[in-house]
Amino acid sequence: MEGEGEEQTSIWNKETVPKVMKIVSTRLAQRDLISLLLLSPWIHRTLISYPSLWLSIDLREMNNAGGRLIAALSLPRYQHVKQISLEFAQDIDDDHLEVIKSKCLGSLQDLESLNLNGCQKISDKGIEAITSCCLKLKVFSIYWNVRATDEGVKHLVKNCKCIVDLNFSGCKHLSDKSLQLVADNYPELESLNLTRCVKMTDSGLQQVFVKCSFLQSLNLYALSSFTDEAYKKISVLSHLKFLDLCGAQNLSDDGLSCIAKCKKLVSLNLTWCVRVTDVGVIAIAESCTSLEFLSLFGIVGVTDKCLEALSKSCANTMTTLDVNGCIGIKRRSRDDLLKLFPYLRCFKVHS
Repeated sequence: MEGEGEEQTSIWNKETVPKVMKIVSTRLAQRDLISLLLLSPWIHRTLISYPSLWLSIDLREMNNAGGRLIAALSLPRYQHVKQISLEFAQDIDDDHLEVIKSKCLGSLQDLESLNLNGCQKISDKGIEAITSCCLKLKVFSIYWNVRATDEGVKHLVKNCKCIVDLNFSGCKHLSDKSLQLVADNYPELESLNLTRCVKMTDSGLQQVFVKCSFLQSLNLYALSSFTDEAYKKISVLSHLKFLDLCGAQNLSDDGLSCIAKCKKLVSLNLTWCVRVTDVGVIAIAESCTSLEFLSLFGIVGVTDKCLEALSKSCANTMTTLDVNGCIGIKRRSRDDLLKLFPYLRCFKVHS
């Protein structure tokens, strides 16, 4: 009996525990996973033997991120990393990325997603270095990078030919040159965020519309510079589902009527689009019959008439509708809105 018990314990240790460990570890945050490595040599060996656990490096908001990244990429377990997040990480700059280019080039051959959001010490030089290592990159995000210029985007499009998701939000030095580069090199682009890219104009945006016809998500938040002229060619975006135009103060009903031709729209943010009236919203209602999210926050030129039109086409799909500040709409209470849109769950997007 004692021998059988020892045998069962051995089977448990050799077979069951590793299986349980693998299941549990896939549900842990990477930082917790790394802490587990320190518990015992056996746990270390077991976890290292699962390549799928080491496809991501998460250094978000961490200090000494540059040194940590170089150290991580030097380890065999990260030789096939697919995702790196350095969002708001501290102590990482161009020099670190140059070191990675010279010493860790092979570790980034399978990288698909790179998040450099808020990494203020990285410039065009750093973008050139890191993108030259990531030829399979699909997702690139540099939100709130005030040092990046059109030159950095030039390096990106030269090195990374597979991009489908770009976030340039807050990159205030990017201009129409960057949009032209994106349009010319990424015809299969699916998501583009240009929030607060204040140097861009109608001409640059139109280039994206014409050449990036597979776009599904377009964020133009806080860009009052674009006019109706920019949207004349938006109808070619037949796959567009998400469009954020919050603060588009030069958008009128004419521009919105062009946007209405994007019939697959599911989410549309028109917050503070102060020139819009019932005419434009009714055009949206008549064409975009799958809308789930709509914000008309702060638009004084719309009335109950547009809600009635929306109810006829989107009553069964609309789950979020913000009409706060729309003083022309009289039936704005929760009960009134639920009569028109019975599936509403959210009545306030902006505070």
